[in-house]
Amino acid sequence: MSKSAYFIIKTIIIVLALLFPFHGFAAGGKALSTQHKISPQNTSLAAVKSQIYSSYKPATEIQPALLNRAKDTKRRPVRQAVVSNSSFRRKLSARSAIVMDAGTGKAIYSHAPDRPGQPASTVKVLTSLLAMDYLKNNALVPVSSRAAGMPRSKIYIRKGKSYYANDLINAVLMASANDASVALAEMVAGSETSFAKLMTKKAKQLGATRTICKTASGLTAKGQQTTARDLAVIFNQAMKHKEFATRIKRTKVNTSYGKTLRSHNKALWQISGAEGGKTGYTWAARQTYVGSFKRDNREIVVALLGSRNMWKDIKLLAEYGFDSDPSLQTASRQPVSPDKHSKSSTTYKEALTVLSDNKKVAKL
Repeated sequence: MSKSAYFIIKTIIIVLALLFPFHGFAAGGKALSTQHKISPQNTSLAAVKSQIYSSYKPATEIQPALLNRAKDTKRRPVRQAVVSNSSFRRKLSARSAIVMDAGTGKAIYSHAPDRPGQPASTVKVLTSLLAMDYLKNNALVPVSSRAAGMPRSKIYIRKGKSYYANDLINAVLMASANDASVALAEMVAGSETSFAKLMTKKAKQLGATRTICKTASGLTAKGQQTTARDLAVIFNQAMKHKEFATRIKRTKVNTSYGKTLRSHNKALWQISGAEGGKTGYTWAARQTYVGSFKRDNREIVVALLGSRNMWKDIKLLAEYGFDSDPSLQTASRQPVSPDKHSKSSTTYKEALTVLSDNKKVAKL
């Protein structure tokens, strides 16, 4: 081997020894040492772990960066979360419902309160209000063939005869009479179509901005709609009308021609604190309702659309309203302001539009 090759190999060995120290002894009998925290002289695994743990030092304390921020720094406003009572919602069969505090107008509970739907006979609240405003109780109302031919619910007034407005208004509110509704509409406005326009105008005056009326009876009609919120607003305002509040609370009344009218509102004798209400049913609308309840010094309004088990829903909603904290508003994910909805172009298309209500149930 040449001297140059031997020198190169020796140089490489020295460099490797310096870069990668190993357990052993140098030429002078001294042990090789290293600056590593873990000494290669100690081959015990436990000892190695002990050296690793002891090499750690506690981290310096970190101060929160936002504790000392300037007072004029803008902060994100804290928003109160609106909690949805999903467990209670599952107990209800109604497509939309609302429980409103009658004093403040705020929702205590609601789900889909602004979803449009057919109102059925609940719209007769507006029919009766207009009739009371325009007609005296002793006014004679003639009956046209169209009015007499209305489907049930009805009191079977006869074509060509005249009846006192007082009797027909009671029939509208208590017996949900379609024939009486049309007779009153024709007396007030000349036709049911013209009267329906007055109903829509009246609804808006009362604060119901999403209600459109096409009939005086609530029988299904294309383009006719209301919402649970609108019904609650209308009824809450209607109860301030002394004559309306007196009529709607009755369970039965006798007409001037000897007929007894009985209320369809079972809540009057089934639910504590019921002050009055209006029921409705058509095949397209399902069961609908709006009514008020009062216990102690607290009054609430309950409204629902599209129910399959109306009386159970009404009882649950009424009890929920009185059991809840009146200062809280819960279970609504939709914006509360009805004005905002009135500006919205969003509409709900019904799955089925029915223009004939021959399947109407008489006792709803």
